[in-house]
Amino acid sequence: MAGLSDGAIWRPFFVAIGIGALLFGRFRARSFIICLALSLLIAGQVTSALKSTVDRRRPKQVETVRMVQLQKANPKFFTFFKPPTIRYSDLSDRNRSGPSFPSGHVTSNTIIAVFLTLFYPRRGWLYCFVTAAIAYSRIYLGAHWPSDVIATVFLGIGESLFLLALFEFIWRTMGRNWMPALFSRHPSLMVGHASSSPSESQAGDSGYCP
Repeated sequence: MAGLSDGAIWRPFFVAIGIGALLFGRFRARSFIICLALSLLIAGQVTSALKSTVDRRRPKQVETVRMVQLQKANPKFFTFFKPPTIRYSDLSDRNRSGPSFPSGHVTSNTIIAVFLTLFYPRRGWLYCFVTAAIAYSRIYLGAHWPSDVIATVFLGIGESLFLLALFEFIWRTMGRNWMPALFSRHPSLMVGHASSSPSESQAGDSGYCP
């Protein structure tokens, strides 16, 4: 659970995948990475503002809860090979973390799950299991109340759909005028290559064309 919640462990993998998609991916892969990166940046600002406004205390800040702490390691992934420290929260944890709602971990991973589901509907929805596991880990570690996590999931879904609709509107409005050749091949950010060939169109509809 502690490993799932530690973003420093997984960040290098996500960054490597993103860079690889930008360098070697096609239009949809690049659109996915760019839109996702922008959405995560915007959502981070929204999360910070809501945390300050709601100012809800975390479970470990108001109750005595069991905590699992990973040992330091370099690179951070090697922490899995060291026994974690298990202790109970005390007065030192009262002001160590920021407010509880919304959960930044759950917001970010919900957005990733929604984007993957819409950009890659055949298999992208599988990331929902990752999001669910991370959401549970936040409760398990005493970092968030269950109500924080549930509400944050709906918040993340709403932010994802709104931002995707905004990006799609911008592309369809400006792409037609600024990049007409590219727009003629890709009139949408989330669907495959547009083709006049029926066989290629069917391939794109079935998800084989990136």
